[in-house]
Amino acid sequence: MTRFDVAKKVSILGIVGNVFLFIIKIFIGLFSKSQAMIADALNSAGDVFASIMTWIGNKISSVPNDESHNYGHGKAEYIFSMLISISMMIVALKMLYDAILSLILKNQLIFSWTLIWVCIITIVVKFGLYWYTKKLYKKHNNILLKANMVDHRNDCVITFFTTIAILLTKVNIFWFDGLVGIGISIWIFGVGLQIFVESYNVLMDGSIDMNSKKKIISLIKKYKKIKKIGALYSIPIGYKYIIVITVYIDGKMITNKSHEIVDNLEKDIIREIDKVEEVLIHVEPFVKNHRAN
Repeated sequence: MTRFDVAKKVSILGIVGNVFLFIIKIFIGLFSKSQAMIADALNSAGDVFASIMTWIGNKISSVPNDESHNYGHGKAEYIFSMLISISMMIVALKMLYDAILSLILKNQLIFSWTLIWVCIITIVVKFGLYWYTKKLYKKHNNILLKANMVDHRNDCVITFFTTIAILLTKVNIFWFDGLVGIGISIWIFGVGLQIFVESYNVLMDGSIDMNSKKKIISLIKKYKKIKKIGALYSIPIGYKYIIVITVYIDGKMITNKSHEIVDNLEKDIIREIDKVEEVLIHVEPFVKNHRAN
């Protein structure tokens, strides 16, 4: 199963699971006047949207390269993960407003054991989705899977605190419900912002991570015939990178030999670093008064 097939499966499971949770949460939340449960329901609505965006983004990014898009459509993953993050932040701000208003007006929820059971069902469903998505994300390194994985994990934590807020109403502590609503909104906003920044960096052609860059340099240095490392650039194409390198080799070396060296180096980099899709190496003649790295 390809990374695109996996993302499709995860998005469909997410849509089904989150629609189910949204329906029961919003119904019980409105009936009981629980701001924490209503906030949780709105979060599930956002999750439905996120799952739909995952499905669309994955469908576009899986389209192979063509004449108009020589390196495929991989950046669609990051465009749609950015849309997911924006939706998360919008929902979080609305939730924050409602929770603060609830505290000011001193709204009191109607306790029900049904609320507790809804929370338990949510935690079970979300933990199952989190565990499954995390397993696939580690294998396929898809940012859309990461966005869903983090969201499922956060939902488990959020619903746990929602459960505490509901239980506290049994001893007439109602203010904690509003505080949980505020906490949920801040949590969701922070997660949305984190995903937004990560997507933004790729779409703005951010560089490959420093550890990968160091590994590339160490691979180059294994070739003793390469006397000096010049420029080293990376260009993101979806979840992978094109690496552009300038190396200096003895100008007296025959062309075929220098090309053989860089060809082997290109293969080594692609084989050793999963994030690299293609390597372009430019060879310059080495002059003795150049100091090697």
